[in-house]
Amino acid sequence: MTDQVSESVKLVYPLRLVLKVAGITSAAWYRKPKHGKEKARRGPRVVITDQALLDEVREEITRGHFIDEGYKKTWKRLKRRGIKVSKARVYRVMRANNLLSVTRPKPERKVNEHKGNIKTDLPNRMWGTDGKRFFTRQDGWCWFFGVVDHFNDEILGWHVNKSGSRFDALEPVRMSVLKVFGSLDQHVCNGTGIFLRTDHGSQYDSHDFQRELKFLGLQYSPAFVRSPQCNGIIERFHRILDEQVLDLYEFESLEEARKIIGHFIQEYNRHWLIHRLGLYSPLEYREAYEKRRKYAA
Repeated sequence: MTDQVSESVKLVYPLRLVLKVAGITSAAWYRKPKHGKEKARRGPRVVITDQALLDEVREEITRGHFIDEGYKKTWKRLKRRGIKVSKARVYRVMRANNLLSVTRPKPERKVNEHKGNIKTDLPNRMWGTDGKRFFTRQDGWCWFFGVVDHFNDEILGWHVNKSGSRFDALEPVRMSVLKVFGSLDQHVCNGTGIFLRTDHGSQYDSHDFQRELKFLGLQYSPAFVRSPQCNGIIERFHRILDEQVLDLYEFESLEEARKIIGHFIQEYNRHWLIHRLGLYSPLEYREAYEKRRKYAA
């Protein structure tokens, strides 16, 4: 009708008048037809289907070094393999296929009286140590002792034995000092600023243990009484050791336990991804720190 001429004024009907009479908006008039094209999905183009992603997730879980890892660690490992997908999508696919890790109920928390920070920004500033018992068929109850660096949660030294004496508790400490400083000479740790955090177990309060710390030059940092959070780094590792090893195996002997625990600690230091480290393993985090320090020098 817009091309027709009015009989009264001999002019073409104005478009605004035509649209008003027809009850059509100008936007509807100028809108171009889609010619059957479907509306495209907004955002980046998906390069992997959900089924293909599910297959990759299952493969990652099967080939993994550890059990019951969550979707964030699975996403990180997929990313390292060059599979670029969002964290939310990995969560959705794993949830739909019942592949998420077990969600543990959070205990009712009491008021936290511990206000200090046991994490350090530099390596070899605070080490934590503690002991844990486990059972073997031939040797009965045995002990595990470990030393962890609060900087990157790396296990520096460890020891397992039938007895859990003060001398057994000293073994991973000596191992850690030897690993870091290359010597067990008197006062080898003097001037380094390293503190050793322990609880108030009889092994650590003993005269022999304290005398050895003074000989090596390690500064003693006991946790508050009945405050396990003060030694929480090694306590957290004990929980991981429970979930990944001690709750899964029925050890025949102490020697078998030593081999399995030793293998796990190697895998832990190299491959266990830690959230507070930005989903890096302890050794990866230390190597990245050393690289930054080298470039800054």
